[in-house]
Amino acid sequence: MMGADIRPIAVRRRWIARLADDRNFLGLVFMLPAAAILLVFLAYPLGLGFWLGLTDTPIGAPGHFVGLANFVSLAHDSVFWLAVFNTTFYTVVASILKFALGLYLALLLNRRLPFKSLLRAIVLLPFVVPTVLSAIAFWWIYDPQFSIVSWALIKFGLLHQYIDFLGQPWHARWAVIAANVWRGIPFVAITLLAGLQTISPSLYEAATLDGASSWQRFYYITLPVLSPIIAVVMTFSVLLTFTDFQLIYAITRGGPINATHLMATLSFERAITGGHLGEGAAIADAMVPFLLAAIMFSYFGLQRRRWQHGSQD
Repeated sequence: MMGADIRPIAVRRRWIARLADDRNFLGLVFMLPAAAILLVFLAYPLGLGFWLGLTDTPIGAPGHFVGLANFVSLAHDSVFWLAVFNTTFYTVVASILKFALGLYLALLLNRRLPFKSLLRAIVLLPFVVPTVLSAIAFWWIYDPQFSIVSWALIKFGLLHQYIDFLGQPWHARWAVIAANVWRGIPFVAITLLAGLQTISPSLYEAATLDGASSWQRFYYITLPVLSPIIAVVMTFSVLLTFTDFQLIYAITRGGPINATHLMATLSFERAITGGHLGEGAAIADAMVPFLLAAIMFSYFGLQRRRWQHGSQD
């Protein structure tokens, strides 16, 4: 009887020991917490959002399944299409400016400069400051009566009256883009700076000995080596810019006359302020194809062979 009792225990222990030595099993176990977090905080809200987009659910009451009625309504909604234009314009312009200025700043910080560590810390400040605090600062900068920008331009004799930054549609669009660029440059610059420091100086020395100019060294060495990092940085930049909410809502709340409404802010306004959860969820659902297209374009477009190898194929 004792041998019969011990044998299953020994088999069970050997089985557990084999599992403990199985790298695939251990990898699965270590991934379970992350998978659970993604399931609870990403998959469930996304699935709930898709379901709400197919209903007419208001706040505080049960809704009914309406199929694609919300999406058909959005197809004929001029404010929705204006928000699509605003989001696309905002994302494209802000992402390009952040990349160009961030790359320039990274190249500058990669040189031997005095107080380099202090300069890097200062560069990070716009990214570290809370978004709402940055938005309030820009709201004061753009104030039609107390704007420091307008005051300085008038003092230098370049203007005769204050600029209504947030009262004119195109002024407001460029104003929020400037705020987003100011806040997003540090992320691009510091990430690209980290990539620049992985490039071996011997590559530049060899290219210099071969007579390469500074532009040729940048185009044939820096860009190809940095291209995977650029792809990741631009993917995150496009993603964060496209889904921006706090900056816009705190500065303009979508005004004037919906000129700065992004899809994220319009979704919030329709769902929470307006009380139509189904319509707001449908707008949020409509963002998914745009996000996938933007991510695929920025990532795969920058992974082309001619960027990685410095050739034209």
